[in-house]
Amino acid sequence: MIEHDVLAIGAGPFNLGLAALASTVDDLNVAVLEAQPELRWHAGLLFADATIRGSFLTDLVSLVDPTHRLSFLAYLADADRLYPFYLRDRFRPTRLEFEDYLRWVASRLPSVRLAHRVEALRWDTRLERFTAHVMRGDGTRLLMCAKDIVLGVGTEPYVPEALAGLPGTRLVHSAEYLHRLDRVDGAGRVTVIGSGQSGAEVALDLVRRNLDGGPAVSWLSRSAHTGGSPETCTPEYVAYFHALPEDRRYELLREQRRGVTPGTLSDIHELLYSRELQPGLSEVELRTEVVVRASTVDTAGRAVLDCLHTDTGTRFQHRTDLVIAATGYRERSPHFMGPIRQYLRRDTRGRPHVRLDHSAELDPRVSGRIFVPHADGHSHGTAAADLGYGAVRNATIINAITGRECYRLPKNTAYRSYRIPQNGG
Repeated sequence: MIEHDVLAIGAGPFNLGLAALASTVDDLNVAVLEAQPELRWHAGLLFADATIRGSFLTDLVSLVDPTHRLSFLAYLADADRLYPFYLRDRFRPTRLEFEDYLRWVASRLPSVRLAHRVEALRWDTRLERFTAHVMRGDGTRLLMCAKDIVLGVGTEPYVPEALAGLPGTRLVHSAEYLHRLDRVDGAGRVTVIGSGQSGAEVALDLVRRNLDGGPAVSWLSRSAHTGGSPETCTPEYVAYFHALPEDRRYELLREQRRGVTPGTLSDIHELLYSRELQPGLSEVELRTEVVVRASTVDTAGRAVLDCLHTDTGTRFQHRTDLVIAATGYRERSPHFMGPIRQYLRRDTRGRPHVRLDHSAELDPRVSGRIFVPHADGHSHGTAAADLGYGAVRNATIINAITGRECYRLPKNTAYRSYRIPQNGG
């Protein structure tokens, strides 16, 4: 049996960041297990010019340790691209570049094990350890154990019930968009559903294709595309949000949907403006305050969306050849967690109770901990999915595992005060 202090399952940005920060803690033995043989990051949306939402500081380490050897700036320096990045005068890395950075980090961390698929995770009461049955890519089976688990298996594409009945020939989730361009180019009209950043980036690409003689484009969204306050992703707000009653957290999450970056909206507007002097192009329409209630396929084989305009209560039908569902993601429920689920304490909506240090509350019979950086949105708010919060969360987890302050957490993070004033001021 191979023993580690921590087994981190999944090698997305959050667990890579954990491994990066842990690499400077001498007495902390971490192994990161990734089922896939190579690292990919939102491959279906890696547009050549798409950028991450934050600046280069939202890398894996900088917001808790800006001098770390695995920072984004260190990556640029290693590739001799630091000066070109400076001259670019845009401090948001492209997503293609950020994916390359993630691979660069992984290549420098012996703790990251690609092609290591966890098949079952159990709690061994005799050893007082979690045991993981692991299958390597070469067919070798391993038995690994650790006192603590960090579950970073990511999310999976979500298609709402209103669209789930459409056949695969008429429906593509935005996560697969760049892999399904043959369907896009063969359609007469493509309709994007969703009001977030992914929907906007797909709509932007479709309008560009429209300008080159591509299909008609519709973008139907539930709300206007502006986002909430950036301070909802700060550690101070996270602590405030975590202390709220469960029902209030649920309400706030529904209100605080992340919007579209101003730059993407500006790019769409610029393309729409340029279309006005190019007659003969297929139609482009953008509609907000629209909810899709149901969907069917007509006798001609086109998708028919039953829509509601929420401001007026008007119902209408929308016909299209292809629907791009930019409808977000949901937490994964990996099968290997089957033996462990009985130990998880849950709230009234069936979600794990998650402590402020991101560990799930477990049955008292389990002395180990499971940290859930991809399943804490309901307990920690919109920051849970934010790259910029990842370094702070990982530093919090490392401090909790080691029982000491390996990393100093930032205190001055928000201008707005979220503490409740006491009587008298």
